[in-house]
Amino acid sequence: MIMRTRKLSRYAVVLIILGLFTTTLAACSGDSSESVESTGSEQNQPLTKLTYWVELFPDAAAIMKSYGEVTSWKEIEAKTGVEIEFQHPAQGQLGEQFNLMVASNKLPDVVDYAWNNYPGGAQKAIRDKKLTPLNDYLEYAPNLKKLLDDHPEWRKMASTDDGDLIGFPFIRENVTQQVFLGPAIRKDWLDKLNLSVPTTIDEWHTVLKAFKEQDPNGNGEADEIPILIPAGELAFAGAFGTPNDFYRENDTVKYGPIEPGFKEYLATMSQWYKEGLLDKDFATAATDSKIKDAKITGNQVGSTVLFLNGGIGKYMDLMAQSQPDFKIVGTPYPTLNPGEKPVFGYMDNPVTGIFAAITGSNKNVVGTVKFLDYLYSEEGKLIMNFGKEGETYTLVDGQPRYTDAILKNPDGLPISQAFRKHIIGATSGPFV
Repeated sequence: MIMRTRKLSRYAVVLIILGLFTTTLAACSGDSSESVESTGSEQNQPLTKLTYWVELFPDAAAIMKSYGEVTSWKEIEAKTGVEIEFQHPAQGQLGEQFNLMVASNKLPDVVDYAWNNYPGGAQKAIRDKKLTPLNDYLEYAPNLKKLLDDHPEWRKMASTDDGDLIGFPFIRENVTQQVFLGPAIRKDWLDKLNLSVPTTIDEWHTVLKAFKEQDPNGNGEADEIPILIPAGELAFAGAFGTPNDFYRENDTVKYGPIEPGFKEYLATMSQWYKEGLLDKDFATAATDSKIKDAKITGNQVGSTVLFLNGGIGKYMDLMAQSQPDFKIVGTPYPTLNPGEKPVFGYMDNPVTGIFAAITGSNKNVVGTVKFLDYLYSEEGKLIMNFGKEGETYTLVDGQPRYTDAILKNPDGLPISQAFRKHIIGATSGPFV
């Protein structure tokens, strides 16, 4: 009985092996080659649809649900035949939602983000197969390649330390460095109280106390918010000789928040808070644009930190009719002592560090590269910066000029929001 069982087992094993062998041959000659063929054909097919994850800029979020509504992107879709499915993280949750997304096994085709903020940096994202570097695909991106070949320093800024090109960068083509964000103050309040624009921390303290105590908004109530500073704001920390991040000093890399100067900065902010000079809701107002908008347009905020067009320009436009005297001006970055030169501030390099990166989940890398490279072409740049010819811009003596659809838009939007409705106008890639 035992012998018969053994013989039966050997016979069964032979049959199983033969069956497996036949199945394997069938797989190799059929299913497997079809899979390889399919992958290859996907890479060679024209791109028709793209999933694109990107932050919806606060000004845009106030008037739209998706960048798919923007005139420039509609025109790009019409010119290229590529349908873009935009995916936007919730406002104020960019970092958290990025981390949740990359922790998953399925990513959108393109993720527009400061990829060096990935845990371990962009190089780690490449090792983790979350990001596909562009080095081997530049032949399909002649416009970007020319920009990087003509400006080798830009390529360094757009690459990891190992030389891997992270993605399609935002580039300021004709600017070496630009201050785009900084302290701003109500000039009409200063004029009313006979005060000058502050330049030192002590001068700021004097001005803020006057804003709190002397009713500059003229409503007879003590409702003024002298200053609204978002948590961790660099604009005032720099006065104490330290930023709120890593920096280099005499060829040594340091971390600002553990330096003595940062402790002095926090002590000063704590004192301002106790004196009622600092907005008590600074943490919420920093992430919720609607709260910040309400406080500034409600004639409560005396000073804050603003972008140029999307901040100062935005609020000047919003208040132009209801309060003609309303005026905000940018101020120098503050210092501790008169005459000192600010060491830290918001200045951007030509390559900002935010990239439209092709993810490891993308099934048509070549098609995506060709599509994104179009945005660096002369036609692509014109659309991204000016929108649709005849609708948002016209050519005058060969130069693009915005139309009244933006400058005197029928919706009555501030110019900064009218720009967002029609023009990309963000600080992320792929954009020149």
